[in-house]
Amino acid sequence: MGGTPDEVESAFYEALQRGDIDQLMSCWADEDDIACIHPGGGRIIGPGAIRASFEAMFAHSGSIPVSPEQIRRVDSLASAVHHVLEKVEIHTPEGPGSAHVLATNVYHKTPQGWRMVVHHASPGTPDDTANGPLAPQVLH
Repeated sequence: MGGTPDEVESAFYEALQRGDIDQLMSCWADEDDIACIHPGGGRIIGPGAIRASFEAMFAHSGSIPVSPEQIRRVDSLASAVHHVLEKVEIHTPEGPGSAHVLATNVYHKTPQGWRMVVHHASPGTPDDTANGPLAPQVLH
């Protein structure tokens, strides 16, 4: 793991879908200042606090049925920023449904390979799905 930011991101979403806390935490850098913000929540700092927040979510639901639908990437030699439109399967009083979440995932190249240093997720809106992938832009 850690060959590319895309591989780490794929492992992160697989871990969420399976409720695998060890795989999920292996995606994160071993730094005290890593940060995670869940939709509607406050900033969580450090690997211990991040682990505890995901353990609580997994204890409640067993896993998090989320999958990336659209990803926009800004990659460089030692860092990458991915803007992700996530689709989350939810249960409502009316039955199964889905919601969208907007996430920003930041990766750094560490001595252990690529690792996540920030995951910031916010509630999405129905309009977010209409903004499909853009054609690559050329900088002059």
